[in-house]
Amino acid sequence: MKNKSDKVIARIAKLRPLKKEIKKEEIKKSKILKKRNLKHKISKKSRAKHFKKMKLNKSIRATERINTGIENFDRLIEGGFEKNSINLVIGSSGSGKTIFSVQFLVEGIKRGENCLYVTFEEKKAEFYSNMMRFGWDLDKYEKTGKFTFLEYTPEKVRTMLEEGGGIIESVVLRKQIRRIVIDSITSFELLFEEDIKKREAALSLFNMLRRWKCTSLLTYEDDPKKQKISSTLEFESDSTVVLYYLRTKKERERYLEITKMRGTNHAREVYPFSIRKNGIAIGIKPASEKLEI
Repeated sequence: MKNKSDKVIARIAKLRPLKKEIKKEEIKKSKILKKRNLKHKISKKSRAKHFKKMKLNKSIRATERINTGIENFDRLIEGGFEKNSINLVIGSSGSGKTIFSVQFLVEGIKRGENCLYVTFEEKKAEFYSNMMRFGWDLDKYEKTGKFTFLEYTPEKVRTMLEEGGGIIESVVLRKQIRRIVIDSITSFELLFEEDIKKREAALSLFNMLRRWKCTSLLTYEDDPKKQKISSTLEFESDSTVVLYYLRTKKERERYLEITKMRGTNHAREVYPFSIRKNGIAIGIKPASEKLEI
């Protein structure tokens, strides 16, 4: 019995180092697996971070804003017009449409952008003189190549649409225009008697503007209360800003309303605004009284 017991003890003694080696090997494998799992988790986490960042950057790019330079206006529209958007400004005569649009262009010039103003009605010398009252030296901006004035007849615009761009497109591409104003689109609409022709022409114009990749502002002269504006213009534009020039008990007063702006949580209230020596300034608070608009 003693011999058997000795043999068993001897075997156990031999197995002990082997068990220790196996245990060491298992611990080693366990550490390797832990490291691998940790690396996988970190890799997975960093990939998720990377994709989240890409998504965020894409979102930021999609909603890049263009400052208008109009005092207190950008805070109502999340920082400005969307880049490369087409924006419609509606108002009656004397409501401030031209001042609004030129102020938008002057802000672009201050930011180093080349700007184009297309008009169907304004005469250059008189227009430049009027804008000097606000401190906007358009003649100087033109000489530096930052501002381009184009006096265009509505008929020429019809030709431009038929040609698919014409002179305006060559100016936009050659001068790398970033902001464009067409003042006013009303004259252009009067060229077409049939509604279907108006819609086709408006769609062609909007397609061209989108192709040029500029942030555009179109003015439309009409009494906003009548609401006779072309449905195509309203539907195709990315935003609609309405300027009211209303008679109160004492005198006429100006108000602004943003009736539409795609992809923007814009203000819904009506705001008073004034025309000062340096341009338009929107009131900080909405109109205190209920307006019958």
